[in-house]
Amino acid sequence: MQGGESGLKTHKIISSENPLGGAIELIRQTFTSVRDKPVKRISFVAGLHGDELEGVYLCHLLIATLRQLKATRPQAFQGEVHVYPAVNPEALGSGTRLWPFFSMDMNRKMGEKTDPSLPAEFARSLVEDLQISSDIVVDFHASNLHLKELPQIRIIEEFDKKLIPLAALCNMNVVWVHPSAPVFESTLGYNLNRKKIPTLVVETGICLRIHQEYCEQIFQGMIHLLRQTGVLDLVDPLPKIKQPLLIHPKQVALVQAGHAGLFIGNAALGAHVQKGETLGTIVDALKGEVLETVTFPADGVLFTLREQPVTYQGAPLARIALKEIR
Repeated sequence: MQGGESGLKTHKIISSENPLGGAIELIRQTFTSVRDKPVKRISFVAGLHGDELEGVYLCHLLIATLRQLKATRPQAFQGEVHVYPAVNPEALGSGTRLWPFFSMDMNRKMGEKTDPSLPAEFARSLVEDLQISSDIVVDFHASNLHLKELPQIRIIEEFDKKLIPLAALCNMNVVWVHPSAPVFESTLGYNLNRKKIPTLVVETGICLRIHQEYCEQIFQGMIHLLRQTGVLDLVDPLPKIKQPLLIHPKQVALVQAGHAGLFIGNAALGAHVQKGETLGTIVDALKGEVLETVTFPADGVLFTLREQPVTYQGAPLARIALKEIR
């Protein structure tokens, strides 16, 4: 462990040698509490997928702000804050979703006990360290290259009673409750929630990009979360935050392409849309033809929108949060 200026302490959780030379390190940055027993301990995790940069930037905003606060108002830290800004450094270095050389998804190794691979070892070390140091965890993610997402928190149904009140503090547009599925069982969020550590999974923007407006919104939400949980005790007035749209599985409509071609959208993410309004068109550039005019199937809020124009039949184009359960 290394002490730093402005009360920032750096912890090296695990280190290994890169196959091409150099060190691979999992780092935790810690802002300690002025109390012997912190009110709460909140951890922020980013970079599980190396092409998801929104969370890495959010960690930068958090560390920079908390360092200044620690230097000027150290008594504000009634709780403890941990920031894990780049937990999959190899993938981040190459800008890829998967851990290079192994081609493994680190966020599908969290429940794995027997895999001897380096990504699985890092995943186990991360889970163990979070268990020791955290009362609440926020896991930052971005979307893929195809779809752009409004700031949202995704919750698995079996944990919704504990997580929804926390999610409401985070300045999100949407809180989306999912049914449980086997695909979640190897993820960080699922495994920590099973271990009784409330973990919020944030999804926003699009991969390999940084949407500064969304990041600023989420950053303000994270500061609000720290204050409302008692981790930060500040006299400044609490800012007004968004009240998220809470949606359950039957309140989501997926719009899919009926043809392969180029999708040309003409709707804005976050818009309140009506049934029958035009989402966009799918065109055949070779023939100069419009293959399909895509319309909204119901009234609601557009919270996912396709950014990659090239489509195939059945490709997801949009998700709508419905005003009424269908």
